[in-house]
Amino acid sequence: MRYIIIGAGAVGGTVGGRLAEAGHEVVLVARGAHGAALREDGLRLRVPEGELTLRPPVVAGPEELGVLRADDVLVLAVKTQDSETALRTWGPAPVEGGGTAAERLPLVCAQNGVESQRLALRRFRHVYGVCVWLPSTHVEPGVVSAAGAPLTGVLHLGRYPHGTDDTARRIAADLEKARFEAPVVEDVTRWQYAKLLSNLGNALEAVSGLVVDPEAEALFARVRAEGAAVLDAAGIAYAGTREQQAARGDKVTLVPLDGTPRGGGSSWQSLSRGAGTIEADYLNGEIALLGRLHGVPTPLNELLQRLANDFARERRAPGSLPVEELARLADEAVADAR
Repeated sequence: MRYIIIGAGAVGGTVGGRLAEAGHEVVLVARGAHGAALREDGLRLRVPEGELTLRPPVVAGPEELGVLRADDVLVLAVKTQDSETALRTWGPAPVEGGGTAAERLPLVCAQNGVESQRLALRRFRHVYGVCVWLPSTHVEPGVVSAAGAPLTGVLHLGRYPHGTDDTARRIAADLEKARFEAPVVEDVTRWQYAKLLSNLGNALEAVSGLVVDPEAEALFARVRAEGAAVLDAAGIAYAGTREQQAARGDKVTLVPLDGTPRGGGSSWQSLSRGAGTIEADYLNGEIALLGRLHGVPTPLNELLQRLANDFARERRAPGSLPVEELARLADEAVADAR
């Protein structure tokens, strides 16, 4: 199978780079300065064993590939706010032997949140979800860092909305030859909703810095508890903390990388790159949506959603809101919701 990585940033660049390193055919999809750097100098993948330079083909869109192959796998790794454009672009692409990508090819959503695969299922017949447990960073054009060892990441994989098949198992086998663990599961959304609860801290980290001091940790605990209450009210199942810890164990331990200071997660990276958009609408905003549907107040997640979007729109520096000020705003938001 050939893997077409739609969005060769932190997650896509790492998955595509590791697959290419393991000998699989890979095409990276990237635009702008990042795409130009990949074309000119290759993908510089910084990992615990050193910096790898990989040179898979790089395209901006399906028109540069012509007719897609029947054995292509599309891996959607853009941020969710960019999913609709990507799906609209790649869905109609023709496939050898007739039909379109949306009709014939598997689409694997390797993204945070739960909304992209739902968007994908409107157009694509064969959609697969991934619970992405993959510490990686992309803030410099052409460069992606992945600090996990001994494995690069753990990627629970399954059909969306549920089930497994031979395609999922073949993809998982390729990933497991490329320094990932890729359990094929019947209930991939149960793992994704558990990851969503962890990702509710992305906006907090983006606006106020790494969640390392007691005040930030306490605030995140409140945000996560609010999210869990919403999922419980909605009757949505999610893997528990102990189950997640048992599945991951010490398989992915962060290793300091030379020349790559530890920054923050995906939302922090969006602000660092000055992207102008951020994924908070599909993380904290998912909890806000479910809260409104099921009558559960979500003032903390609504606050973080609004602040993260303000930071992205105004291109403010990540971590520039003191956590003490954020905690004060959070208390006010909770009081106003009563």
